Amino acid sequence: MTDVALRQTDDGGEIEFVNGAFVMSDGLKTAVYLSLFGGNESDSGLRVDDSAQWWGNLGETLAERRYRSETQFLLRSIPPIPANLRRIENAIAADLAWMLDTKLATFVGAIATMPAKDTVKMAIRIEIDGRVFPVDFTESWSIQ
Repeated sequence: MTDVALRQTDDGGEIEFVNGAFVMSDGLKTAVYLSLFGGNESDSGLRVDDSAQWWGNLGETLAERRYRSETQFLLRSIPPIPANLRRIENAIAADLAWMLDTKLATFVGAIATMPAKDTVKMAIRIEIDGRVFPVDFTESWSIQ
């Protein structure tokens, strides 16, 4: 699998265009990252009519193509304590449910841990055609 390579920056993300083509990466990291962090960070991801959702969702008729990013919302709105790790794992599952709904993947699982203060590590495993694609992110976790 290949995807457009996305490099995270302080103000969002950057992609590169070299010799007339986008720089690509192996795997699903960009698709997963955008699913978890691509929506409006003020959108809870839980309500169908949430007025805070990303503007790009307004014209999208297919639910699996909308960015709601419950994971992003929780990392900015709930305390960074071990008791909330299951909520983060459930949000990851909800944000990546489109992979199962569209039959792209047969399994999507995540384990969230706290390797340091105000930090969460998300170890995500996606199975496609019997092959496992690991995708890991370490992100800041703080209430804003």
